[in-house]
Amino acid sequence: MVEHVIEIDGVSLSFGGVPVLENISLAVERGDFLAVLGPNGGGKSTLLKIILGLIKPNEGSVRVLGSSAGEAGGRIGYLPQHTHVSGSFPISVLDAVRMGMIRPGLRRIAGFGGGRDEVDRARRALERVDMLEHERRALAALSGGQMQRVFIARAVVDNPELLLLDEPTASVDSASRNSLFRLLAQLNKEMTVIMVSHDISSLASGVKSVACVNRTLHFHKAPELTGEMFKMGYGGEGEPCCPVELVTHGDVPHRVLGRHQDEDGS
Repeated sequence: MVEHVIEIDGVSLSFGGVPVLENISLAVERGDFLAVLGPNGGGKSTLLKIILGLIKPNEGSVRVLGSSAGEAGGRIGYLPQHTHVSGSFPISVLDAVRMGMIRPGLRRIAGFGGGRDEVDRARRALERVDMLEHERRALAALSGGQMQRVFIARAVVDNPELLLLDEPTASVDSASRNSLFRLLAQLNKEMTVIMVSHDISSLASGVKSVACVNRTLHFHKAPELTGEMFKMGYGGEGEPCCPVELVTHGDVPHRVLGRHQDEDGS
């Protein structure tokens, strides 16, 4: 029997009378690696915040890990889109990961208290993302790719069942981006992963299914952008477009393009 970790039914949201999402429905299976693609301003990040319970929709229902949105607690790991760190902020890599263990109501600061068990858990999380050797370095001294790995370690330090990432590769170079994709594919062996991205090349990363969001949502249970999805997310009204598939074999991604259609459909 298929188990769904997320069930979204008929969700709509508007701000100040302006529609942001319209009649969104989506069911995500346990163990999936879902890429949420679409243009800037299309509602991708908003959809993640609805799943997290940070935003309540005007209409529809949301169930996450069998509970209402916002009630799954430490069973969800989250990497937000903006994770800027000031160069003057004195925090180590290890303590940055320990911050992921803090829950509302705990009256202490990361790096103080918590005991040896907490340190060991943080070090195991760093080991999972190949950053343990940097545990004593200042977080602000890391490269963009290294910093993203630390933030992912912080998101998975409690061994979540569901990992949500908002544009995890937006601020890193191509080599770091490919390395992060391989890391996420590895983590997907242990948890369900949902990654928001505007980068079509992310489909070559071990992704198993795709949702294209541009106010409405179109889901495809394969690492493939159909012509309808491509037009919805990246093309204009009436513009011809082609389906895009990206499949990874070993270290070399292969693109397979379907037959192009002219405007008359031929």
